[in-house]
Amino acid sequence: MTQHRRERQAAIMRLIRERQISTQAELADALHAAGFEAVQTTVSRDISELGLVKVRAANGRLVYAPPGAADLDRLRRLEAAFREWALSIEASDSLVVVFTPRGFAAALGDTIDESSHPHVLATVAGENTVLVVPAAGVSAAALRNELSRHILEGAA
Repeated sequence: MTQHRRERQAAIMRLIRERQISTQAELADALHAAGFEAVQTTVSRDISELGLVKVRAANGRLVYAPPGAADLDRLRRLEAAFREWALSIEASDSLVVVFTPRGFAAALGDTIDESSHPHVLATVAGENTVLVVPAAGVSAAALRNELSRHILEGAA
């Protein structure tokens, strides 16, 4: 990799951390403002080589982020959903049951599914409960304890 490419890619990482950039054109403009010459194809290649992902910012806009940010974003959404909708969590021998106010179970179930949580095989949502099936090798009690921590995150 050339020195110029390393410097440009370092600038890209700095720019996406400092501001919300949604498109390749915005990124190319920001690079130009920072003194780098980069056409759209170069920016596209840099995005691919850096493994940048798009995540939803607080304002709802999709923006570029470093690799792994999507996983962190999903975890934040999961924690927020549990704080907002989960009333309690219980475990049987093989299932976890999350109790919600009436009408919120489907939304919480969807959020759990979208999180791609490694310890969750599947969910089934009713009106005010979500059945959470642990992945193979994960006990229901351990999963209950892990999910219960999401309710407490930020509650202090």
